[in-house]
Amino acid sequence: MATEGPPSSAVADLVDRIERAASATDGRYLLGIAGSPGGGKTTLAAAIVAELNERRGGGAAALPMDGFHLANASLDRLGRRDRKGALDTFDGWGFLALLERVRRETGHTVYAPSFRREVDEGVAGEIAIEPSARIVVVEGNYLLVGDEPWAGVREALDEVWFCDTPADERETRLVERHVRGGRSPQAALAWAREVDGVNAVMIEATRGRADLIVSGASGRVLIAD
Repeated sequence: MATEGPPSSAVADLVDRIERAASATDGRYLLGIAGSPGGGKTTLAAAIVAELNERRGGGAAALPMDGFHLANASLDRLGRRDRKGALDTFDGWGFLALLERVRRETGHTVYAPSFRREVDEGVAGEIAIEPSARIVVVEGNYLLVGDEPWAGVREALDEVWFCDTPADERETRLVERHVRGGRSPQAALAWAREVDGVNAVMIEATRGRADLIVSGASGRVLIAD
């Protein structure tokens, strides 16, 4: 079952908020969307960027954190492959350095890595943040974590929202995702609970640092700052 995006009216309301904030900011505006695995961050970010580009004739880009997964070979060497997606399976310092470049380097294209689920690896330089990108929507699980280097990530963003979705809905989405990725239904459920679910406990605890709580199902604002 494909994940449906939030309704266009909800996205329009969120984009109105972004445009007001961006208009009061010199240089690039960096919005973060945090949340647990399966929470709908990527879907919401894509809908927001599409709406912004429709309104503005371009000038918005999406930047996922997932490209900073450590390579599988590195995870094998570190003994962390069986919990890929945990906080220490990402290159947090590299991600922070990229955000600082995106903020500062507006006169040329900044390239960023993507993550391809079909090969379960990052792909270097696949995402292009063009000089015309006035608004960059950054999405990832750990944008609100208070430990270094992630505390610097929060500081590098103008505003961070938390994508809130009920745990049972997140689990259903994750099981479907993992089955599409080649796991058996039993293995998919185990990973959703024993790896993604454990990570979600940490991630859900960071929601209090968000500027806005947004529904990952409807896109509606649940709690404003």
